[in-house]
Amino acid sequence: MRKTITMAILVLALMALPLFSGCAAPAKTIELTYSNFFPPTHFHSILAEEWIKEIETRTNGRVAITYYPGGSLTPAPKVYDGVVEGISDIGMSCLAYTMGRFPASELVDLPHGYASGWVATMVANDFYQQFQPAELSDTHPLYFHAHGPGVVFTTKKPVRKLEDMKGLVLRSTGTGCKIAEALGAKGYGAGKGEAYELMSKGVTDGELTPREVLIGWGEEEIVKYITLDLDVAYTTDMFVVMNNDKWNSLPKDIKTIFTEVSEDWIAKHGKVWDYYDGVAVDYWLEYRENMGDPGEVIELPPEEMARWVEAAKVVTDSYMEEKGALGLPVEEYEAYLLERAAYWSARVPSTEESIAWVKAELEPLKQ
Repeated sequence: MRKTITMAILVLALMALPLFSGCAAPAKTIELTYSNFFPPTHFHSILAEEWIKEIETRTNGRVAITYYPGGSLTPAPKVYDGVVEGISDIGMSCLAYTMGRFPASELVDLPHGYASGWVATMVANDFYQQFQPAELSDTHPLYFHAHGPGVVFTTKKPVRKLEDMKGLVLRSTGTGCKIAEALGAKGYGAGKGEAYELMSKGVTDGELTPREVLIGWGEEEIVKYITLDLDVAYTTDMFVVMNNDKWNSLPKDIKTIFTEVSEDWIAKHGKVWDYYDGVAVDYWLEYRENMGDPGEVIELPPEEMARWVEAAKVVTDSYMEEKGALGLPVEEYEAYLLERAAYWSARVPSTEESIAWVKAELEPLKQ
């Protein structure tokens, strides 16, 4: 009888084990930080916040990400190194802020007939997936995006012909500076967050930049002329990367979620770029008109544009020579970029579609 009772107690104890195991402490939340140079009200910043929310939702709260927009944790040129060093776990900024460090990726920024930011964004991601340059191996790249055609902005002097570029000091990224100098101006390398102050204080006469900044960065107040040098317009390859040690520490299923969400976000950033380029000039013209100091959009006639194209060729030629000497397969890179630009240009959503998407999906989130 005693033996039977003992066995019964043992069976009950074994049956209770799952109940006790179910009361075990939940897995510790994976806490990460994200540094972004875009100001918090910019749609690329809002889109980054939505990316964070999507990661947290799909992981059922197993991941929590603290967000630092506007360069508040690391300034734009330091974001990449900040991720490498663990100052932030995730970062978004521009590869061109550290010229020479990413020699393969620099070619992405040069003129390749990018019809829009959406096209440049798709091409930038294709380029990384195709070649996976070793220069990015000290982080785990999640995805890339790239702005629409970078054109000439000036605050006082209109640029109507190539000769008008002489004597101007134009802020830009590394690649933009090289193009500015090939066209006769002096390039001034500085982060986007410095542009307003540089122009307002007269340190620079303008910049080479996408039209997006007329809304996203408040430059409608000081830019008076826009010269659409679209045939020599460059882009800027922007990264979203994660610290290698953090990435390697993630469970496999969490890594899969990060990868899938990042893939979903590529085209969204492309649409944001096209939204800004689609609405910025009209916004700027109306703003200047209300100021009583109208702005002017200058379109170069074909014969003048051809002169700019010829002058800017030196930038790509120099890249091919210099980086080819390093052993990079630059001819293969160039052929691939041109093919991808043509491929995505034939598939780009209309500007109206991108504008409608941003208005429906992101504008309600803007505070």
